[in-house]
Amino acid sequence: MTDDKDDAFDALQEIKEEERKARELIEDARKNRASQIIRDAYEEARKIKEDYLARARQESEKRKEAIIKKASSEADKIRQAAEEEAKRLSQRVESLLPKAVDKVSEQIRRHLKGRLT
Repeated sequence: MTDDKDDAFDALQEIKEEERKARELIEDARKNRASQIIRDAYEEARKIKEDYLARARQESEKRKEAIIKKASSEADKIRQAAEEEAKRLSQRVESLLPKAVDKVSEQIRRHLKGRLT
């Protein structure tokens, strides 16, 4: 009977030891799973951040292109207006030039006439 008690006691000890090992395995699994969840969360956050940054870059590039296009259009309008103004001034000068030449010629004639007399 003592052998039966010893055998039962040994069996109970083995069961307790196996239960302890099982609890350790479960705890290790929980820790590993928690670590994996954290790693997965960081990776997902990194991907989301990269996605938002890529979208922000694209949006920024679109805005930059729109600004450049608008500025180029405005510069073209200003250039065209300046060319029209230069043309208008050139036409005015051309129309006034014969009169100015005549006036200067008359002054030179008077000046030369005054020296000769």
